[in-house]
Parts: sequence; structure tokens; C-alpha cells
Amino acid sequence: MQPNLQFLHNSLEIKRIADSAVRKAQEENRNNGIPNVYSLNGKIFYELPDGTITDVQPDVYKNFVPPIH
Repeated sequence: MQPNLQFLHNSLEIKRIADSAVRKAQEENRNNGIPNVYSLNGKIFYELPDGTITDVQPDVYKNFVPPIH
């Protein structure tokens, strides 16, 4: 493989592995009742275990993560 193609191949493989790890962590959070946290245009959102999306920081995070305004 040419050097640039090898770099692209390696980059895509790293992204594939990272995406898989994120999906696994999200599923583990759901199974354990822990909200997933997302950012969209600099605003923080939480996906609650029941699938509800909110911008209100869940109690489970209040002792560990300072609210972001």
C-alpha cells in the first residue's frame, strides 16, 4: 500500500474501533441505568435510560460533574 493509503486505512480502522467502543459503553450505561451524555452545538444533553432526551442534569451526575451552562 502507498503511504497515504496506509495512513487512511489505519485511520479508518482506529475510527471503527473507537465507534464500536462508544456504542458498547452507551449500551452498558443503558443496561445499568446510567444516562448517556451528548453535546450538540456546545449544549449538553442527557439520554435517560428510558430514552428521554433532556438538558436537565440528572441527579446521578450532580455529585460528580459540575453543571455546564
